Amino acid sequence: MPYELQELAAISGMPGLYRLVKAARHGVLVESLDEKATRTLAPARNKVSLLSEISIYTQDPDQTVPLTDVFERIYQKHGTASPVTAKSSEGELTDFMAGVIPDYDRDRVYLSDIKKLTTWYGIVSKHRPYQEAAEPTEAPAETATETAPKAKRKAKTDEPTADEPLSTGGVIGAADEAPDAAGNPEAAAPAKKSRKKAE
Repeated sequence: MPYELQELAAISGMPGLYRLVKAARHGVLVESLDEKATRTLAPARNKVSLLSEISIYTQDPDQTVPLTDVFERIYQKHGTASPVTAKSSEGELTDFMAGVIPDYDRDRVYLSDIKKLTTWYGIVSKHRPYQEAAEPTEAPAETATETAPKAKRKAKTDEPTADEPLSTGGVIGAADEAPDAAGNPEAAAPAKKSRKKAE
């Protein structure tokens, strides 16, 4: 995957792209993907579209191309600078799209979709570094050594940090450990009383 799109989203009524920080009571706390990196609350009524879940229609009705693959194709063909922008002519935009996905569905992929694609690619390639695919032989060893310390640190915290993705996995796991006798002194107290009664 060239660009990490997992935490990035487009939000209705809000221009640009955003990184999801964490869930809030009345929406989602997000950070703008620009130089300012401004944090704001996206209201629950706004539609959040994760880039990692967006695909482009092809002429085969059973097949789509994920946005991550589209970005990979654009990078391999044009590098980090897209040859077109949202202000380019209709002919330039459709030629660009055909060069990236030759069999894209001309009826279901609108000109506005191609404009969004070029805008999003420009933002992501500017603020997210391109990640080269790791060598298959070296990746497992490096991944095991690098991720193990991170996993230990997450297990010790009860609250997610601002850098964590929008997930409650770590919080739920930490909360479930408390009820046993080893982690909760209150849970151990009734056990002592029951032993005295039995004696």
